[in-house]
Amino acid sequence: MALPLPARATDEILSRLAALHPKKIDLSLSRMERLLEALGHPERRLPKVIHVAGTNGKGSTIAFMRGMLEAAGQSVHVYTSPHLVRFNERIRLGAPGGGRLVSDAALADALDRAEVANAGAPITLFEITTAAGFLLFAEHPADVLLLEVGLGGRLDATNVVEKPLASVITPVSIDHVDFLGSSVEAIAGEKAGIIKPRCPVVTGAQSPEALAVIERAAAKKLAPLFVRGQQWNVQEEGGRLVYADEDGLLDLPRPRLVGPHQIDNAGLAVAALRAVKLPAAHDAGILRADWPARLQRLAPGPLSARAPAGVELWLDGGHNAAGGAALAHALCELEERYSRPLVLILGMLGTKDVTGFLQPFAGLVREAIAVPVPGEHAGLKPEDVAAAAVSLGMKASVARDVGSALDGIAREAVVPPPRVLIAGSLYLAGAVLAANGTALG
Repeated sequence: MALPLPARATDEILSRLAALHPKKIDLSLSRMERLLEALGHPERRLPKVIHVAGTNGKGSTIAFMRGMLEAAGQSVHVYTSPHLVRFNERIRLGAPGGGRLVSDAALADALDRAEVANAGAPITLFEITTAAGFLLFAEHPADVLLLEVGLGGRLDATNVVEKPLASVITPVSIDHVDFLGSSVEAIAGEKAGIIKPRCPVVTGAQSPEALAVIERAAAKKLAPLFVRGQQWNVQEEGGRLVYADEDGLLDLPRPRLVGPHQIDNAGLAVAALRAVKLPAAHDAGILRADWPARLQRLAPGPLSARAPAGVELWLDGGHNAAGGAALAHALCELEERYSRPLVLILGMLGTKDVTGFLQPFAGLVREAIAVPVPGEHAGLKPEDVAAAAVSLGMKASVARDVGSALDGIAREAVVPPPRVLIAGSLYLAGAVLAANGTALG
């Protein structure tokens, strides 16, 4: 079926914008500042901004904050990346009763205006689309904008907001070493680049090395610092989320999002909103939070139908060592509740540490099936992914795609039916959701 005209127009504009810079990633603020000036500085007309950086957990933390704020009657804009299926997922416009993803027509109009203002000058796709997002956020009233960093922080296109309500830094670990550095300290320095003078900083659990960098950056900017384990804490007790800070104790429901790491993300969301005194309905917000491709149980659809009856089919976009550790921990919890053989279907980009991601799964996985990452992304060869799994003592094979991998699992007729995790790349996760016909909104 043909796409509606506005969606085709958006795709055409995005294709043109992608050609304006020879590199997909070129961290700098100068091009962004030039374009925002040409657009009349929409970044200065935004609602209150909570700026979120970190390695893992940014999107989930934002989802919890959005849930808590909207449950309290707040209108919330959200900016996240990358998208899974449609570009519109990156921009959610706040509205009474709950926000909605930007329409094709509104997105096309904002992109068109940004393209005209840019006048053909070199600029990356993320920079110019972020500028278009700022136009939309400035022109649509809301109480709060939850703004996710694209990559790093210090030189990220989102780091043009001069005085956010708060800066939030989720756990920092090794990722994107080509752009951010090869040590936790270097990466933490890039993430801490979002800290602004006298603006509160709320941080999740950090290694001592990362925390030391964040503490120095906050002290230099005279920014009040709220650190997990010092000013606030969170833990699971008796199937509940228990949060504590100097203002008191909260006994909250366990998140619907699966995995112990979601306790951490929900706690960070509570800490951030309490640090800046925003109205929040914690109980209802935690339960309404949803974030696709983060240990998501795949719904019935054309792709999931290819798995054998009774299979548990899970999807996650995790792609670095810390993400692998969090996933392995979550799957160990599931195994304790109901034991099943675990099969991992994995596709990863060439820039990722496949061995680091797989290491936590050693001893847990019955079989790893390597698949290519679909599309134009520079993915690792499935044979190389399988070889990494074998080096860790796993049985491994290769399939041409996720559907073929599921067909192979069905032919094996494992008893009991296995628990299958598809992981390794958000791009792979997006392709899975699209193939399965899973709607995102």
